[in-house]
Amino acid sequence: MHEWALAEATVAKAAEVARERGITRVREVVIGLGELQDVARDAFEQGLTITQQNVPELASAEFTFEVDPAQCGCLGCGHGWPLSEWLAALPEDERESVHLVPEMLPLYVSCPKCGSPDIKTVGGRGVSLVAVNA
Repeated sequence: MHEWALAEATVAKAAEVARERGITRVREVVIGLGELQDVARDAFEQGLTITQQNVPELASAEFTFEVDPAQCGCLGCGHGWPLSEWLAALPEDERESVHLVPEMLPLYVSCPKCGSPDIKTVGGRGVSLVAVNA
């Protein structure tokens, strides 16, 4: 399960940041989750909770999440826009395709300003460590 590997890496990085900053007891770890990232949140949270017990600085830390919204950018005209409204309008099977392979987005969405299918996903992907708070 990749959620456990993500949890272990997140806890390890949070502990590294805490040590670099001289934090001996972390109160909160803020994690960014990309809107398009395929993470089973329950499994990820369970992995975080179990993994943190092995790290004294994080043993009582609370994990909070921020959604990193998916954005689109047109390579032709430079226009940018949020992807959420476009995703909501797509049929379920097409939404799933974009979710699994965001590079497929131009097959279903074009720039609302110039109509070009030459677009890219900007943001909304990955897992990031946003903050480690004492």
